[in-house]
Amino acid sequence: MSPSKAKPKPDGRRLRSEASRQRIVEAMRDLVREGKVAPRAEDVAARANVGLRSVFRHFDDMETLYREIAALMRTELSPLLAEQLPPADAPDLLEQLIARRAKLFEKIMPLRLAADVHSHASPFLREDRHWMNESLRAILRASLPAALTKDRTLLDAFDAAMSFEFWRRLREDQGLTVAQARRVVERVVEALAK
Repeated sequence: MSPSKAKPKPDGRRLRSEASRQRIVEAMRDLVREGKVAPRAEDVAARANVGLRSVFRHFDDMETLYREIAALMRTELSPLLAEQLPPADAPDLLEQLIARRAKLFEKIMPLRLAADVHSHASPFLREDRHWMNESLRAILRASLPAALTKDRTLLDAFDAAMSFEFWRRLREDQGLTVAQARRVVERVVEALAK
């Protein structure tokens, strides 16, 4: 192989820098999942096993860090969001949608709560919340039979009853278990479907 056609060797320093950046994003995500709404840079650096200066060198603003955490979460959640539901009648279909959302909401709850705290100062976090809500609404609209989606008010009611905000209220404010919260959502959705 001629020297001009040889693949360039990867730059070790660049690869280490990318690995450090990824560890910082994962450390931030993990700390938030553990309940730290706004982890300190020192905590992130310690968890990522990098120097404090590395955190600031890689992320000079929080918007960039939020974007990278969101990209990581979208990658994690995309199989769940893309999962096809087996054919079923409306009550079984609604139950499957609720079960899927319960799993999704439990996975994202700490991150969503932290994002909500910071969203007043972050256009990206507001945009990301909108993206998630619209994605879930599109799945709902595509999954339900036309008889349940042709009435816009009914679709809005389903969307609200199966929303993260309602789930958060049941789990955080009312202190319900996952099973109890699912039963509440199922009861509300069942009443709407009649």
